[in-house]
Amino acid sequence: MSFSDLFDSEFKQRNRGHFSSIVRVALTDEKISPEEKAFVDKLAVRLEISPAEYEEILQDPLKYPINPPYLYEQRIERLYDLARIVHVDHHLGDKQELMLRKIGIGIGFDPENISQIVENALLLVEKEVDLDTFITEIQNINT
Repeated sequence: MSFSDLFDSEFKQRNRGHFSSIVRVALTDEKISPEEKAFVDKLAVRLEISPAEYEEILQDPLKYPINPPYLYEQRIERLYDLARIVHVDHHLGDKQELMLRKIGIGIGFDPENISQIVENALLLVEKEVDLDTFITEIQNINT
């Protein structure tokens, strides 16, 4: 296997793990709303998830592990995607917020301030801020 094949393989595995974690959040209320479905569909294209992988992950989102990003900014980008899928529902239940905290810890956020990070992330997504603003604001929480 060449170096580039190894990189591509790791990249695809990371994307499947990220997509799987978003599907888990979407399914916390045991159904995917039309708004969530539209977001998940768009994200699947962006993450280069094949139709077969898409169906496989929808059937068993626990199949792929959460792969925490090494860089803090990449963690924030994943949190942005996750917070958007939670917000799309418009009726955030305790179960979804709890799942968002768990996945936030899984992708590498500090358990001691995850509640504050998730709370701020949801407020920022509600305000419909762009990714750059989201990153800046979340980074300010830890400074």
